[in-house]
Amino acid sequence: MTGTAPAPFTADDYRTRMERAARAAADAGLAGLLVAPGPDLVWLTGYAPTAETERLTLLVLVPGRDPVLVVPALEAPDAAKASGAPGLTLRDWTDGKDPYAATAALLGASGRFGISDNAWAMHLLALQRALPGTSYASLTDALPMLRAVKDAAELQLLAAAGAAADAAFEEIRKVRFGGRRESEVGADLAGLLRRFGHSQVDFTIVASGPNGANPHHEVGDRLIEDGDMVVLDFGGLKDGYGSDTSRTVHVGEPTEEERRVHDLVREAQEAGFRAVRPGVACQEVDRAARAVIADAGYGEYFIHRTGHGIGVTTHEPPYMIEGEEQPLVPGMCFSVEPGVYLPGRFGVRIEDIVTVTEDGGRRLNDTTRELVVVD
Repeated sequence: MTGTAPAPFTADDYRTRMERAARAAADAGLAGLLVAPGPDLVWLTGYAPTAETERLTLLVLVPGRDPVLVVPALEAPDAAKASGAPGLTLRDWTDGKDPYAATAALLGASGRFGISDNAWAMHLLALQRALPGTSYASLTDALPMLRAVKDAAELQLLAAAGAAADAAFEEIRKVRFGGRRESEVGADLAGLLRRFGHSQVDFTIVASGPNGANPHHEVGDRLIEDGDMVVLDFGGLKDGYGSDTSRTVHVGEPTEEERRVHDLVREAQEAGFRAVRPGVACQEVDRAARAVIADAGYGEYFIHRTGHGIGVTTHEPPYMIEGEEQPLVPGMCFSVEPGVYLPGRFGVRIEDIVTVTEDGGRRLNDTTRELVVVD
């Protein structure tokens, strides 16, 4: 695939995100947010430390105050180069000094703070010792929708990632499956994702025959045989944003039952997609897809949620699952991926990434959802 490189996010983009996050914290009754290295920090500041380290790095967002990034002195030059750095105050600390005392001075003696899920326990516990009057909640619990609504630039990046994954599928369907190991086809898929612009491959599930009944089988050494149904589920990051798509192919001509089950899953996926519109609860997407499968007598074989959010990670809130009453909002992006898994026999899954529009939904994957026959 060719095309112009996407325009990078600007300092103003990151400043707007940090301001939005601070307002969301205040609205949620939080005294502030503490963001450790990981996807939240990248999304808010554009900064990703070059290596995992035990030294404390923490973005402090307190409503009404300027953002501060506490960072080890030896990493401060790299942090200063981040695209979002102009909207930050960098506060570095040197080895031998107490980074928790420096951070505590930014927080105050009491209050409840949201903290990113991937913060190290040793850092959180040290902050609690320094500030025994404070308490903490994970961002997934406190602000699950922080990154959920994408702006126009993010939607373009997600669409480009989806198109790249589609291009990988169009190529993989041309290769030989029969007589090759799942791991070999998986390597082909990973290579294709990189060929079409992915910098990171998160997963390449190739689940043939009975392995297809395990939704997270990934790849193994099983030889793919003529007559196998093969579930393909693959994705990763392109220009910092995720792709994730599933298609099910068949080696040689399928049986009538295999076609029937595949058609059923395709109908369920379509029902889930058509349920997408602003104001509808996430669980309604799950209910719509699940009802089709249950009504056909296969309900016990649909064993996972219908979808998950996607953005700077390939799995994030919101989740299309029973009990999730979060209403859909234009700009949200998530998968719609029902499946049927028949133990010891085969499985079928069909997945698109969908974004909520002003009056419905739009698919970011456009490859055929019909059963594809491969060699």
